[in-house]
Amino acid sequence: MLCPIAGAQSRATASEAIELERQGKYAEAAAAWRSVAQAEPHNALAWASLGLALAKSEDYPNAIAAYKKAAAIDPKLPALQLNLGLAEFKSNNLAGGVQPLEAALAADPKNLQARTLLGLCYYGTGRFAEAARNLAAASKADPSNAELHKVLAQSCLSAKQYSCALEEFRWLLEREPNSAAAHILTGEALDGLGRTPEALVEFQAAAKADPRAANVQFGLGYLYWKSHQYDEARTAFQAELQIDPSHAQALQYLGDVELKSGSPEKASELLQKAVGLDDRLRLAYVDIGVIETERKNYPQALEALQHARKLDPLQPDVHYRLGKLYQAMGNTAEAEKEMARVKELHEKEEEDVARRMAGEKAQ
Repeated sequence: MLCPIAGAQSRATASEAIELERQGKYAEAAAAWRSVAQAEPHNALAWASLGLALAKSEDYPNAIAAYKKAAAIDPKLPALQLNLGLAEFKSNNLAGGVQPLEAALAADPKNLQARTLLGLCYYGTGRFAEAARNLAAASKADPSNAELHKVLAQSCLSAKQYSCALEEFRWLLEREPNSAAAHILTGEALDGLGRTPEALVEFQAAAKADPRAANVQFGLGYLYWKSHQYDEARTAFQAELQIDPSHAQALQYLGDVELKSGSPEKASELLQKAVGLDDRLRLAYVDIGVIETERKNYPQALEALQHARKLDPLQPDVHYRLGKLYQAMGNTAEAEKEMARVKELHEKEEEDVARRMAGEKAQ
């Protein structure tokens, strides 16, 4: 909702513009306000009123330009920053909406519209923790708004605030018990909390509700894979690939399942196809390295494992595989370096776990 600009103009053309707005003739009102603003270029209220008339005409680019001229003269003009932020939001310039909406909220912390819009702008620009904080407050003020709960839930999930996400998704599931999307997202939140068996139940419910929902079979397969239920994982990944044959992640994990099941030829074909679609698949490159090492194709194995290390140098498995490869190649010095790195990363992981446990006890 656009907010009226405070402090009506006293001159005749301004009165004319106000009357035109009252009649809903926003294009004509904008022309009148432009006349006033051009005659009084330092009149912030005239520029702000021009912006408002243009916004009501859905001419958001010109409205934004007028609001910015007003802000350059008097940034604290009542409702100006909110209207500017709203115009940026409606023109889908979410990054541009952040600063004016922050200013509007600072001026009036109880303004629900400013807080909601700011939360949505944060969400749209990937600032998920800030989005969650603002949308949580907005959701409390408007508890029946399902769309607001959905965006809040997604923000919490993206910010890895899994308890918040789980609470919101469960709220949504109470209202839409057969929603595959709600079950999927609830499962993701549970998995983020380390509650994989419960997450698996949610994905099973999602697959039952809509077996062809986006990523439902892949998510189900991933949780089976994570639980070492490889036969079930294979079935789910194959189902995802029937829906989307170019699903690179499904190809990667299905390849890993085949490797773990003792079928390196099948695995190699799947993994090569996966990395052909997406060269950021770390696990696929590790597995290719393992297969090529077994085949004694050392240059190919080295290339794959080095790429996997580049993608994530903090994973011990790739350093271990590189160490074994260097041993097979007779490069003792490099093998020792990689094995030392494996030990270092494992020790760091143990320290991190101990630190987290100590923190939990202290709470």
